[in-house]
Amino acid sequence: MSIQVTSEVGKLRGVITHTPGREVSLVTPEIKDKLLFDDIIFEEDARNEHIQMLQVIKTALPDVSIIEVADLFLESFQISDAREYFIERLIENFPEGNIHPVKKELLNLEPESLVRFGIQGQTPEMGKFKLYPIPNLLFTRDLAAVVGTNVVISRAAMRARVRESYMMDAVVRYHPMYESVRDQVIRISKEDSIEGGDILTASDGLVIIGMSERTSFSGVMRAGKNLLAKGMEQVLIVDIPKQRASMHLDTIFTFCDVDQCVVYPPAIIDRSENVVSLRKNGEQVISELKPSLKLALEESLGRPFTFIKCGGDDKVAQQREQWSDGANHFALAPGVVIGYERNIATFQEMEKYGYEIVPGREFIRKYSDGSFDISKAGKMVITFEGNELCRGRGGARCMTQPFLRDSLPA
Repeated sequence: MSIQVTSEVGKLRGVITHTPGREVSLVTPEIKDKLLFDDIIFEEDARNEHIQMLQVIKTALPDVSIIEVADLFLESFQISDAREYFIERLIENFPEGNIHPVKKELLNLEPESLVRFGIQGQTPEMGKFKLYPIPNLLFTRDLAAVVGTNVVISRAAMRARVRESYMMDAVVRYHPMYESVRDQVIRISKEDSIEGGDILTASDGLVIIGMSERTSFSGVMRAGKNLLAKGMEQVLIVDIPKQRASMHLDTIFTFCDVDQCVVYPPAIIDRSENVVSLRKNGEQVISELKPSLKLALEESLGRPFTFIKCGGDDKVAQQREQWSDGANHFALAPGVVIGYERNIATFQEMEKYGYEIVPGREFIRKYSDGSFDISKAGKMVITFEGNELCRGRGGARCMTQPFLRDSLPA
């Protein structure tokens, strides 16, 4: 299977997701903060909302390949080296878990049981031996990012998500799907951090990386230099507020068309001199301060950009809807995006720029016969329910990890 992403909006061909399961039901009020959740989530509603998102994607793109990340784990763990690699990383990185004494038992688990243990932190075969669950797995965007034909493996900043990073790393190391790009994988050191929500592939030559609460300066620089060494022409580093509301760049900035983005104004429009350009000049990397993200994008891509305000002009609506992922859209094709239906002020603003707002249930019902032609859709936002999902602090882009998109016309 091909792996290539050269834009944020090229027609989607393949994507990795995770429909939430029992791991979210294992989050209790006592441990929710440790696991990075603001509240406990009701599993059935979260599953139904996620399934609706997948139905929207499949209705819009009948030929798209949607892969559950748990299936990739299961297929990888058929390989004994993959199981051993993952278990060794657990022992190495979670010494407080006292995992080494049960190494043999873990290695002897059937692949299905090891996947269950990896995601839920427990499995009947291990008796009372337990770890915390990893409920954030539903935000598959943060596990890795495909930039061109390179794969950047995330190194989670928060301890609650480190296990996810190693599970994805095992997949990329051992699953046949990644065989063609194994020499183009970028990993950073343990001392650094980088997460996929901070990485946006703007074009075949330009990648944007946020320096955020979750992605360190050294993580940005190591990934950026590696990408330049592997053929990217330019890296734009965007310094963003280090706070939970804007934990990743894609919580305040996402592409919805080739020349349009939805942005959270206080963190993007109102900020200046927070963007640095990296380019390679021979063996040297040249850095240059840029006045703003908008101007840097326009200069790099050679076309004007429109920044559509999340929440419109109302400051309160901006804050409320950014919190519920109003700036976190996921493009299915140029000008066709999906997002949570609750962000009404953002959609009213997008309507001013020609976007038709279509409720997901209505869209699925109307086009269940496969008649939707995304190439003739024009500008469209297809909404889906997310009242439960958004309580985990992530939107449509957070819950999707594209591995294949069509290239945009030159």
